[in-house]
Amino acid sequence: MKIRLVNNGVFTPIEDIAQTLAPAHAGFYWIDADVEDLAVLQPLFGMHDLAVEDCLSEEEQRPKIEIYESHYFIVINSIRFDDEEIFLRALNIFLGRHFIITVTKQKINELRSLKPLLWEQEVSRPDYFLYHLVDIVVDNYFLVGDRIDNRIETLEEDILMHTKKSHLNEIIGLRGEILWLKKVLGPQRDVIATLNKKDLKLIDDQLQKYFSDIYENALKIAESFDTYRDLMGNLREAYQSSVSNRANEIMRVFTAITTIFMPLTFITGIYGMNFDFIPGLHLRMGSYILLGIMLLLGIGMFFIFRKKEWL
Repeated sequence: MKIRLVNNGVFTPIEDIAQTLAPAHAGFYWIDADVEDLAVLQPLFGMHDLAVEDCLSEEEQRPKIEIYESHYFIVINSIRFDDEEIFLRALNIFLGRHFIITVTKQKINELRSLKPLLWEQEVSRPDYFLYHLVDIVVDNYFLVGDRIDNRIETLEEDILMHTKKSHLNEIIGLRGEILWLKKVLGPQRDVIATLNKKDLKLIDDQLQKYFSDIYENALKIAESFDTYRDLMGNLREAYQSSVSNRANEIMRVFTAITTIFMPLTFITGIYGMNFDFIPGLHLRMGSYILLGIMLLLGIGMFFIFRKKEWL
């Protein structure tokens, strides 16, 4: 657990947690905690039992906002895209008048990238801290969306050039993650809408228009993932069409080969019959002449098929 006094974007480490129970003369306290620290924090800050239970739960938490008398409990999901797999990590936030507590189970990159922004904006209020944090989290969805878009384009080119069975697994896996992510975007968008529209006493009225901008971005992200879902459907159709065309191409080659060998089989069939009088049967060079005729016939049919673009 790390405790800092934030005043005009400047961070001052605090050793004694009891100091955070009373408002600072200037600025606010930011407590960056792990779930194990809740046993100490809950009685000090009067955290609601249900909020603490949500933080400790092993189940995936939906984004939400809970309004309590002395604080707000907010859950939003940070997003990462590593090794072609999407990860969501819950970011639990307790917002009070003079403090903000972030509780996470894993490291959240947005918290580290937030520090220089707070210094640049000279932030001295916890609600402005919340605004910048939510803004960074939402912006990262655009970055992940761009990577998904690039992955779809690359996959489409690979399918058109060299279709493989592994492409179908990639399509199914990526489409499943996009659909799963869409289910998260709805509740997260609702949380931002609440921060934007609802009258919240712990959030400055001037922040409403700023949260409105974040809400518009959240809508754009939801629309983008609708598009990605449709593109994955088109990609699957392209894969099936490519596989079908490849099968047809293979069947066309096999059919051509069979057709070429049909007259050759016909000739060998005639000379394989047990008759004494067959033209050329007793010629000294008869077998070579026959093989030459068969070779010329096969080559001739091959070039005829190539000319007609059947091969």
